[in-house]
Amino acid sequence: MPSTLAAMAALLGLLGVVLGAYGAHGLAGRGVTSAQLASWQTAVHYHLLHVVAVLAITVWLRSTTSSWLSTAAIAWLVGILLFSGSIYVLVLGGPRWLGPITPAGGVVLMAGWGALFVGALRSGS
Repeated sequence: MPSTLAAMAALLGLLGVVLGAYGAHGLAGRGVTSAQLASWQTAVHYHLLHVVAVLAITVWLRSTTSSWLSTAAIAWLVGILLFSGSIYVLVLGGPRWLGPITPAGGVVLMAGWGALFVGALRSGS
């Protein structure tokens, strides 16, 4: 499982850098407002922050087995897709019904942190 999580994190890390660069250099010509650009930057920030967190979990999982830690990593991967992904699509003009997906993704990210909390307490290290 750690190798699969690391591969997913690597792929999402690559995508995060690409989307960050696109936000810095490609969105200007699309008529994006400053509020939309700020949303994009928030999405990239949360995206890359959680990729690093998943990578940290993969290192930890090499020395222990914990379903809580695996759950945290999976929640963060799903949260990146829902939270950041919905913002990316919305800024690019996607359908407005995607709006409620963003806070749901945020809840999934928070659940990942909760799972990490429980996993850390149960691991004893």
